[in-house]
Amino acid sequence: MDATTDKDPLVQEQIYNALCYLGESEPEEILNSCDEYLRQHDKLAYPHRVIILKAMETVVKNNIALLDKSTAKEVIRDWQQAASNVLVAVGQRFINKVMEEALTKFQPGILPHYFVMQTFANLSVSNGE
Repeated sequence: MDATTDKDPLVQEQIYNALCYLGESEPEEILNSCDEYLRQHDKLAYPHRVIILKAMETVVKNNIALLDKSTAKEVIRDWQQAASNVLVAVGQRFINKVMEEALTKFQPGILPHYFVMQTFANLSVSNGE
């Protein structure tokens, strides 16, 4: 997964495709490996983090019926936290765009998801002066 930091988009795409391919035969192993890698590399730049998150999303979507309930719950929570962290990182430079996109998650009469609220809170803290 260290190759995700390669600047060549073709290499990044190959890493994404390899993770997805491996995820077809061993979805829980790949999801756990990606999760562990992201935890160990918490300073990984967001473009590279996104590659891994997208692969995790694809593996979950393609194998949701095969995942153990506890694994799925844990992965979804971790994935949502990582995605929130990516938005906060991007928001340090492009706050208006991130806020515009995040506000689309608010629907009248429906409580917003926990991670949407957490993202707003973290955006305000990281951009406070």
